[in-house]
Amino acid sequence: MSKRFNIAAIIQARMGSTRFPGKVLMDIGGQTMLARVIHRVQRAKMLDRVIIATTTETRDDVIIEEADRLGVSVYRGSESDVLYRYYQAALEYKVEVVVRITSDCPLIDPELTDDIIRRFIEAHPPYDYASNGLERTYPRGLDVEVMWFKVLFCAWREAKEPYQRVHVTPFIKEHPERFRLLSVTGGQGKELRWTVDTPEDLTFMRAVYEKFNNSDTMQWREVLDLIEREPEIAAINRHIQQKGPKEI
Repeated sequence: MSKRFNIAAIIQARMGSTRFPGKVLMDIGGQTMLARVIHRVQRAKMLDRVIIATTTETRDDVIIEEADRLGVSVYRGSESDVLYRYYQAALEYKVEVVVRITSDCPLIDPELTDDIIRRFIEAHPPYDYASNGLERTYPRGLDVEVMWFKVLFCAWREAKEPYQRVHVTPFIKEHPERFRLLSVTGGQGKELRWTVDTPEDLTFMRAVYEKFNNSDTMQWREVLDLIEREPEIAAINRHIQQKGPKEI
């Protein structure tokens, strides 16, 4: 299949996380968490570009420095209105298909990312939005969201609730009567937590990377096999509660 669209992953990143400030540049096996995420996302073959969308706050200058070091595009926008930040980043780089990924998921899987993008692009009739997080069958932390720019524009223009602006896509998901939603399922380990919101999550992630000699080339099923062999690793952050969809 030849690609006909400008497809870009936009990764939101900031230093001012409310639960775990500075987590995005925390070290995981000799590299920052942001570097781990970028390296893994860059291996997705369906993407034309990776963009870091950070804020205009001075404390996020270090994220710009890290993005520059890693050779990826950047956009700076609103800290609180993340939906607007995504919209403006996509507009600036003329993105037609927006792939939303967060910077606290250093096990994001390039093959799974490609699969979701491919299903979205090849669907007939077309969908407006696709994700493996609508009906969770994969571990939390492998989440990929794909949407047309025009759908992102609609959400930016019409979303009014604060949580809809912070979390980017709730407006889309809350209106299935307006948007055709593609739920990608078929995974395993939906009860597992592979995202970094707390120090315990970071300890878990460092333990996983150490088991793979601090390489970031492992596939998600290899990590799942590791967890099944050594369940004590998953126990490190099993007790952590995920924020609710309407929490800010």
